[in-house]
Amino acid sequence: MSDLVLSLFPGIGLLDRAFELEGFCVVRGPDPLWGGDVRRFHPPAGRFDGVIGGPPCQAFSRMRYLNPSAGQKHGNLIPEFERVALEASPRWFLMENVSEAPEPDVPGFHVRSLIFNNRWTGAEQHRVRRFSFGTPTGLTLHPDVALFEAPLMCQAVTSDSRAVPVKMVRDGNGGHKPKSVFMVRPPTVTTEPGPVQRSQGARYTVADMCRLQGLPETFGDELPFSSDDKRKVIGNGVPIPMGRAIARAVRRALGLPIISLDVAL
Repeated sequence: MSDLVLSLFPGIGLLDRAFELEGFCVVRGPDPLWGGDVRRFHPPAGRFDGVIGGPPCQAFSRMRYLNPSAGQKHGNLIPEFERVALEASPRWFLMENVSEAPEPDVPGFHVRSLIFNNRWTGAEQHRVRRFSFGTPTGLTLHPDVALFEAPLMCQAVTSDSRAVPVKMVRDGNGGHKPKSVFMVRPPTVTTEPGPVQRSQGARYTVADMCRLQGLPETFGDELPFSSDDKRKVIGNGVPIPMGRAIARAVRRALGLPIISLDVAL
């Protein structure tokens, strides 16, 4: 059974939790949160059935049009995901990132991408991500979706203080600019300190962020971070409902039995 998974760029492990709740055994790789560096990491070949992970997305997010320095801290680490996946030689891999990010290119694998919204699981949070699924034969993912979307909607829990998504228009010089400085959006969960601007909406509490990410509201209480850092690590994670839907789709694509562990997080 293809159940042993290596997680890259795990952060606080929200995607990992989702896969664990769907019956996978997840081994977490190095992460800067705990002093690790994926660039120095070399996995053993043939030990893992799958590799999952979400490289930093700032270099490909819409916010790069507003902040020229977006993504400079970490750079493009998708090549590191590709390298580790090649070295690990798994049966499959799954990379999560923003929809504008390029697909990973790993020799011997055919990649099929899926753009998926967390709201399609019946959850409140509007969060769109690309999931790139790589297998030798080009298998595709078919996640379950809810019959109805949640009647309440919240914009994405993010690690940026601006309203999301930011609607961009061409600036006439080959670039992009925000459609309006004072655009009206539903309240946005933010993770950065500072005064609330007219375009941002109200800030949510850490407990609110946890709930919208599919976690218990008390999840952040024991995290060994400051309040602002808690917002960052929670906002950078994959919502549990979205992650579980994708993990189930992976099991289905691989012909594995569906094993959902409905236990407390």
